[in-house]
Amino acid sequence: MTENNIEMLQYRPAVGIMLLNRQGRVFLGRRIDMPVAPAWQMPQGGIDPGETPRQAAMRELEEEIGTGKAKISGGVWGGRYRGQRQKWFAMRFTGRDVDINLATEHPEFDAWQWVAPDRLPELIVPFKRQLYIDILAEFREHCIACRDEERSSC
Repeated sequence: MTENNIEMLQYRPAVGIMLLNRQGRVFLGRRIDMPVAPAWQMPQGGIDPGETPRQAAMRELEEEIGTGKAKISGGVWGGRYRGQRQKWFAMRFTGRDVDINLATEHPEFDAWQWVAPDRLPELIVPFKRQLYIDILAEFREHCIACRDEERSSC
C-alpha cells in the first residue's frame, strides 16, 4: 500500500477503557497474540454500526475480560491516533477479582493485573506510550482509591 493510499483510509471508530478498581489501580491485560515481546494494554476495540460509544465500551469489557461489572465515571472524546479515532472512558470496577474471566469466546488476553496508574507508560508497548500518558493526564482525578464512605459512588 502506498503512502497516498494510506492517507485516503478513514480512521476506525473505537473505544478504550481505563478500568479502575477501588484502590485506584488500573486493569492491564497481556495480549495473547504477542508472546515474544509481551504487550500489556487496557481494554479497547471498535464501535459496531448502530452502537453508541458507551454501549461499545461495555461490550468490549464483556468480550475482552468477561465482565460488565463497571460503571462509567468519565470520558474523553479525544483525537486521532494511528489507525483509530478513539473515545476513552474511565470506569470504576464494581465487581470482585473473581468476576474477571479472560476465557471469553474470542480471548485477547492471557494474563491480567491491577497496576498503579503511574506504571502504565513503562509497561505499554512503545507505540502506545504517548497515548497512555495523555489518557493518564485526562483521567488523573479518577485514579484515586475509594474510601469506605464513598464506595456507593465509586
